[in-house]
Amino acid sequence: MTEKPEPGVPLHFVVKTRLIELLDQLGEGAALPPERSLAKDFGVSRWTMRQAIRELTADGRLRARQGQGTFVATPKLIQPLALVSYTEALRAQGHDPGREVVGFDQIPADAVLAASLGIAEDDAVYRLERVLLADGQPIGLETTYLAVERFPTLREVLRPTGSLYRCLTDDLGVRFGEGEEVVETVIATPREAELLKATQSLPMLLLNRISRDTDGRTIETVRSLFRGDRVGFRATLRP
Repeated sequence: MTEKPEPGVPLHFVVKTRLIELLDQLGEGAALPPERSLAKDFGVSRWTMRQAIRELTADGRLRARQGQGTFVATPKLIQPLALVSYTEALRAQGHDPGREVVGFDQIPADAVLAASLGIAEDDAVYRLERVLLADGQPIGLETTYLAVERFPTLREVLRPTGSLYRCLTDDLGVRFGEGEEVVETVIATPREAELLKATQSLPMLLLNRISRDTDGRTIETVRSLFRGDRVGFRATLRP
């Protein structure tokens, strides 16, 4: 029987805490017992159990597989908030990185994009949109904008499924100096949710970054949308 929660603490939160202990015992990849039996064992209603399971799924601790059940999820991928290659950061954690190209075209810069890239309005801009993969599964959707005038040979030297960071540094001689990144939570659009194989109710983390070289010139602006159940971020803070 689940203990009575303290005043002001929702019952499903107590259930959620006890479920986490159960997940640790079951281990990664194990199937979660049926909701009905869990509710009976915990002495709560199925609605309360369902709410706790729903929150643990949103937190990335559980993963539902249609027609199969709910399973203990693998730990979240923790990405550094730093000017490093996505490929290298993922490999350092023992995962296989990958990318699927959604689009690679040229567009005229609007006023906001022109200001962020330090170019004139209507100047040509590369727009590279790719689904980011970890072990073959989509975890993020990244859209990068770069000035065509500054990188006229980008299409010739970039492998669309390869590391853009590595291409810019090794092939085009760019030296990254600093970046500014803003992180917020958002709800995915229907298109974004479809590309990330997620539901629109799943929390997403949105990162907007401007990267500059060692001379202070803007290299790129990047919009990255990540599944909140699969990815977390780490920053090193110093006084």
